[in-house]
Amino acid sequence: MASVRGVAVQCPSDGESSCSGGSPATTASSRSDTDLDGEEKTCAVCGDRATGYHFHVMTCEGCKGFFRRTVIKGIQFTCPFTRSCAITKAKRRQCQACRYQKCLVAGMRKDMIMSEEALHVRRALRRQKKHQEQSPASVEPPEESGLTAEQEQLIELLTEAHKKTFDSSFSQFNHYQPAVRLYIHSQRSQSPQDAAVPPMCPYSPQDHMESFPEEVLPDVFNLLPLFADISTYMIQQVIQFAKAIPSFRSLPIDDQISLLKGATLEICQIRFNTVFNEETKAWECGQHCYTIQDGALTGFQQVYLEPLLKFHISLKKLRLHEAEYVLLQALVLFYPDHMDVTQREVIDQTQEKIALTLKNYIDQRHALPEGRFLYAKLLLLLTELRTLKVENTRQILHIHDTQDLTTMTPLLSEIIS
Repeated sequence: MASVRGVAVQCPSDGESSCSGGSPATTASSRSDTDLDGEEKTCAVCGDRATGYHFHVMTCEGCKGFFRRTVIKGIQFTCPFTRSCAITKAKRRQCQACRYQKCLVAGMRKDMIMSEEALHVRRALRRQKKHQEQSPASVEPPEESGLTAEQEQLIELLTEAHKKTFDSSFSQFNHYQPAVRLYIHSQRSQSPQDAAVPPMCPYSPQDHMESFPEEVLPDVFNLLPLFADISTYMIQQVIQFAKAIPSFRSLPIDDQISLLKGATLEICQIRFNTVFNEETKAWECGQHCYTIQDGALTGFQQVYLEPLLKFHISLKKLRLHEAEYVLLQALVLFYPDHMDVTQREVIDQTQEKIALTLKNYIDQRHALPEGRFLYAKLLLLLTELRTLKVENTRQILHIHDTQDLTTMTPLLSEIIS
């Protein structure tokens, strides 16, 4: 199988404001100032000719793209010299570590970088608006629902694929031993710290664990093999979901593999959110349920578990419809910026159709003020989800190395490779 070597991130060609996160008015203002002054603005990082304010600083296109790629890909550079290299137009490529440090010193802000999903959607909306302005008579009038017939068919296809490939009852795991909890209730009086522990799932038996002290957990209750099996089971379902989509099946097999390796863990989290109980903060998987305490028991660290719980709470609070969940999964699947995909333009067009369908559905089915910022919130959560996937992969590999995880299945191993 082809492995995912990284994500190629390029700044869009539709104006630097799409990369800066600033408003069009701000960008236009910076250009006007340049024209009125009659002077050529210089990049605050390398001294090259600047094209405007990018991420809060006047920079050139080269430093704008370099800063964005570095932040998006999470690259850690190391200076081979004294960490004081001169950054000029001619020498800016010689030391990436010092160039990135100078970007930060100049004031470039990481929080102003838009996610790839947001950029793709904005480009699609701009193209759609431009097309409508050029040929308004040829635009097909929307149906009463606000969705075109093609969009309705897309939602129906994805919903059917989701229902056929997602077992929300996790029936295959009903025979498993109920999971032990990291915190076990005892007869001791609760301290304020104990009281802060999220409540356990009401139907998870605890009686058989009372005989074990809190410091000692029996090997028979080890959740690691179970979590590996559940993950593999979910991965298999996501693969079947993707194969049920004609536009996915029509791609070359290497592109299919690349998209699945890049998106499967994220789609699994979106699916897990449909069984997440916001009140108990537990994932209700059929007869059993699991909390982040169970994740800690298997070896995951709080640096991953706490943002994971926050993500699921935030997504659940949006009260998404089933159609929005399935569109969200498809939006994550068709991600055109993996380095090794060959049909980039085709994948990009498919993602744009999905994104526009999701936005139109939200606009039509969520009344104000509930739906006003719903679409924007989803894009922000997708950015968080991509960060979670990176940390999730890192911690799975760490658990595998430190605990000699011989139960990791070949499919799970291939997905996180």
